[in-house]
Amino acid sequence: MASAFVNVPCNVGAIKGLDSQTYVGLKPSLNQQFNCVMPKIMANPRRVLVVRASERRSEPIPKMGLTDEECEAAVVAGNVPEAPPVPPKSAAPAGTPVVPSLPLNRRPRRNRKSPAMRASFQETNLSPANFVYPLFIHEGEEDTPIGAMPGCFRLGWRHGLMEEVIMLGCFRMTILLLSKDPFPVCCSTESEGNLLQVVKARDVGVNSVVLFPKVPDGLKSPTGDEAYNDNGLVPRTIRLLKDKFPDLVIYTDVALDPYSSDGHDGIVREDGVIMNDETVHQLCKQAVSQARAGADVVSPSDMMDGRVGAIRAALDAEGFQHVSIMSYTAKYASSFYGPFREALDSNPRFGDKKTYQMNPANHREALVEAREDESEGADILLVKPGLPYLDIIRLLRDSSPLPIAAYQVSGEYSMIKAGAVLKMIDEERVMMESLMCLRRAGADIILTYFARQAARVLSGEKRS
Repeated sequence: MASAFVNVPCNVGAIKGLDSQTYVGLKPSLNQQFNCVMPKIMANPRRVLVVRASERRSEPIPKMGLTDEECEAAVVAGNVPEAPPVPPKSAAPAGTPVVPSLPLNRRPRRNRKSPAMRASFQETNLSPANFVYPLFIHEGEEDTPIGAMPGCFRLGWRHGLMEEVIMLGCFRMTILLLSKDPFPVCCSTESEGNLLQVVKARDVGVNSVVLFPKVPDGLKSPTGDEAYNDNGLVPRTIRLLKDKFPDLVIYTDVALDPYSSDGHDGIVREDGVIMNDETVHQLCKQAVSQARAGADVVSPSDMMDGRVGAIRAALDAEGFQHVSIMSYTAKYASSFYGPFREALDSNPRFGDKKTYQMNPANHREALVEAREDESEGADILLVKPGLPYLDIIRLLRDSSPLPIAAYQVSGEYSMIKAGAVLKMIDEERVMMESLMCLRRAGADIILTYFARQAARVLSGEKRS
């Protein structure tokens, strides 16, 4: 097809978002002569084309009205549209030495030079789906603040008047209706405190909780029989939550310390020895009671030998093959648990827990525990505490095909909160970095009191 060359005046915008104030040394283009190549078959070959550069960066440059063939023909003829000049090399500060470039074949900083590139090559990602939100519960009607854990409460089992929570989608809670009308008799034990915390957590994508009960002293005993009461605090709470949120994943704690008058995770003999097999017998009944109430995952945190296999057999015998076991595989006798014990009033009445919890100095022993738990039927292996034991998380991640959990314990939480109050650290950034470190070390899920707060950050919610 023959073409005719026609000289027509036109204002050509250089590029979207370009202005002379942004780019130093660039002058606006006015009345440039642009040789447009136009086919002879066009009905009106002497078209005047005017293109005005956008005045704001967000405004698109108006189209010239040319066909693809006309634009290509113009470029072939040498009439290339104007583009911004190559940006000048940024000047170094005065006094910077002039040196030859290092002969490096690889410069890792190239993949870190912009936010977009850093995001492209990020190896570890963090999501609210990775969080399990611990909830402290008690029999009272008020939410009681926990002094050593700012922002955490013992949540009341009965109080408030929540009538209905409407769910839209699987993980998002969108509407909360409150009413002054009393509940029907069958719903009179529903707890606004517990439910409201779950609503707030699920509203930002957290769909897993783990329950820890503060049991009245009058129900505690040397053998912890309240642990397997089907109408006890934990089974009642499970039934309540499952009734309101059927898809909520509920983890439970399997151990006797909240129910023991001695404050230990097992039955204590009169000479102070923690009895292993007798304790495991009680734990099996506790796990079955929790499964019967609707628990999705039972989590033995007691560190008794052989309890995973015994609990698996007990669950299967009662028809709960679908209930998972998250074993506290490497639970260390740590000093980071102090605030938690205040929350549950579960300090041991005497002695310590070093005969059943692991020695913080030991690394290889974690492999022994992990192999036993795997062989006995554990579904998830947990390391506690989290951040001080990143090497143990990585050890289990590299040696086991099972999902790995990490517990960012109360001491870790409280130290970050305290450091923020003293303005020594940026709470939000340290919180997110600590959680990312747990994920990077190999944790698939993280039990953390920051779950709701961190999920809000991940959802893009601005700081208050």
